[in-house]
Amino acid sequence: CIRDSRKTDYTMNGKKLNIGLFGFGTVGRGLYDVLQRIGTKNVEIKRICVRDIRKPRAVEADFTDKADDIFNDPEINFIVELIDDAEAAYIIVKRALQSRLPVVSGNKKMLAYHIEELIALQSQYNVALLYDASACGSIPVIRNLEEYYDNDLLTSVKGILNGSSNFILSKIFNEKMSYADALKLAQDLGFAESNPTLDIDGWDSLFKLIIITVHAFGLYVAPEKIFTYGISNMNDDDIRFANEKERRFKLVAHVEKIAGNRLIMCVMPQLISRNKYIYSVEDEFNGVVIKGLFYDKQFMFGRGAGGYPTGSAVLSDITACLYDYKYEYKKRNDSQLPEFTNDHYFRVYYRYANDSDLALIPFESISEKYSSDSYKYVVGRASLDALHDVQEQLRRRNVFIAAYPND
Repeated sequence: CIRDSRKTDYTMNGKKLNIGLFGFGTVGRGLYDVLQRIGTKNVEIKRICVRDIRKPRAVEADFTDKADDIFNDPEINFIVELIDDAEAAYIIVKRALQSRLPVVSGNKKMLAYHIEELIALQSQYNVALLYDASACGSIPVIRNLEEYYDNDLLTSVKGILNGSSNFILSKIFNEKMSYADALKLAQDLGFAESNPTLDIDGWDSLFKLIIITVHAFGLYVAPEKIFTYGISNMNDDDIRFANEKERRFKLVAHVEKIAGNRLIMCVMPQLISRNKYIYSVEDEFNGVVIKGLFYDKQFMFGRGAGGYPTGSAVLSDITACLYDYKYEYKKRNDSQLPEFTNDHYFRVYYRYANDSDLALIPFESISEKYSSDSYKYVVGRASLDALHDVQEQLRRRNVFIAAYPND
C-alpha cells in the first residue's frame, strides 16, 4: 500500500487511512456501523459517494454523488468500492490503482471479468488491491490460499459460496417448504433479490470461484468457459429423489486438479451425502472444503452474506493495508500452471420431460432409469464438455441436472 503524493506518509507505522467509500448499500452501511462500533482512530470514512444523494440515510456523514469529489480530495488516501454495478466498479478500481490509491473491492463480478488487468495494474503502480470479502463474506478464504496453501500440494477447493441459494435449500430440506415458498421467504427476509437470478442460477458462485481459482492454482479462466447451472429448475420430484437417496441438493462451486496437470471447474447442484462437511452447512452460511495431497481436507465455515459479516471482512482487508499487505499471487509465477479443461466425466442425475430432452446429453453410460407419465429421470456418466455445450438449453427447458458423487 504505497502512496507517494498525498499528505499522509503511507509507508509509516501508525498511519491513518482516510477512506473514500463508494456505495452505501447493505455492505457499505455494515462497514460504516462496524467502524462506528469499534471506534478505531486510524481508519475513518471521510466521504461517501452514492448514486442518489437525496435518499435519506439517517447517518451523519459527508455524502456526494460525484466520484471526482473523492479522487480530488488530497486527504483521502484509501478507496473502498462496495457498489453492485460491475462496470462502474471497474472504472472506480482502475482509477484508484492508476492514482496509486490502495483499494478494497467487494464486486465479485467485476473481478471475475477484469482480475488479470487489475493484477497487472497493481504491479505497474506498486499499490494494493484487496478483495477477500468478495469471495465468501466473512470467511478469509483468499488470504488463507495466499499465505497457507501457497504450494503445489493443493488439489481442490469446493463448497457453498452463495448464502441465498443455500438458505432456500435449507428451508426445503429442513422444513419441507416448497421451492416457491422458500424463495419467497428468502426474498421477504432480504437474502434474495426480487430478481434472484444471480444467486439461484449460479452466477454469483461462478464469479467467486474464478477469483478463488486465481489464488488457489494461479490460473484465470473466463466465465463463459465454465459450466454453470443453478437450482431454479428444481421441482418436487427432484427433492423427493434426494430424500429417497438420503442426500440433499447443495449448489456447489468446484475447482479440482486432475491427472495431467489439468484443471476442471464447474458450478452446479450436487447431491450431497451425510458424510460430507457441506451437508450440514445451513441457511445463509457458506462452507469451503480445501483438499491437499498430504493434509487431506480442511473446512472453513462462516456467514457468506449480510452487512455486518461482509462489512467486517472489508474492514479486515482495510486493516491489512495498514501493515502494507498485498496479495503476492505466488501461484501465478509457477512455470507449470495447470491447463483448464472440460474433458472430464462424472455421474449426474438428470430429470427430463421428453425424448428430445434426453437426447441433449450424450451419456457415456446410464446406470439407473425411471419413466412415468409425470416423472422421468436417468442417472449416468456425462462429460463437462457435453454439459457446457448445451447449458443454455438446459436452463430454458423443463429439465434439471445435478452432480451425483459416488460417495
